[in-house]
Amino acid sequence: MIDFTPQAYEALCNALISCNIKFELRHDVDQRPDRAIRIAHIEHQKGLKATYYFRRNDIYHSEPAIQQIAQLGHDIGYHYETLAECNGDLSAAYNLFCRDLDFLRRIAPVEKMCAHGSPRSKYDNQKLWRRYNYHTLGITHDSMIDTDFSKTLYLTDTGRCWNGWRYSIRDKVNNMQIIWEDEGLIFHTTENIIQALNTLQHSIHNHSLLINTHPQRWMPVGAGWLAELVLQNIKNQVKRALICIKY
Repeated sequence: MIDFTPQAYEALCNALISCNIKFELRHDVDQRPDRAIRIAHIEHQKGLKATYYFRRNDIYHSEPAIQQIAQLGHDIGYHYETLAECNGDLSAAYNLFCRDLDFLRRIAPVEKMCAHGSPRSKYDNQKLWRRYNYHTLGITHDSMIDTDFSKTLYLTDTGRCWNGWRYSIRDKVNNMQIIWEDEGLIFHTTENIIQALNTLQHSIHNHSLLINTHPQRWMPVGAGWLAELVLQNIKNQVKRALICIKY
């Protein structure tokens, strides 16, 4: 099976449906909302519901895509990065967050959020909530802050693989990654995850799952698929260098 294609994602959905595991599907729409629509259709056809988190650029320029995904029955969330955008100014970041959230809610109901990693910034967007309370804004759930990772395994395709947390500056759960690795819960390909789901004795069955994908990576094989592969490999090396500099 060729990975990071619609067919591979559909196979993953089939495996999740077939096994008795509690799971949550999350999508960070960092780019290309059109590819998110394709993934949303696959899930809709299988009776699955996911949450699609949109960055501010798409909030203001991709309203039809957001509406279409919402009409398929999926939740819409805000993929915020305002602290990085405001260079650490908490007050400005909060005001920008509120404006963006208000605009997004004119397109679809929004009760969920999660931070964009903003790897080129020194500011961690989640630190905005050390001063402010997002629950007062009608946000009921932050995908990372409000998830109990002692019970939930976080699988993300950051780095265009499923074990790319070493390439990631923020899209990981620092205090759990080594524990999960010791349990054998490290997967490189989508097929590795599917095989684990299909094996009842595998330790993956001891956890709930939070599965995060970036839909721009999932497309039919062709020039775009190859370009994404090459570009992501370059990004991984840059991120690794940034991590070495930081730590």
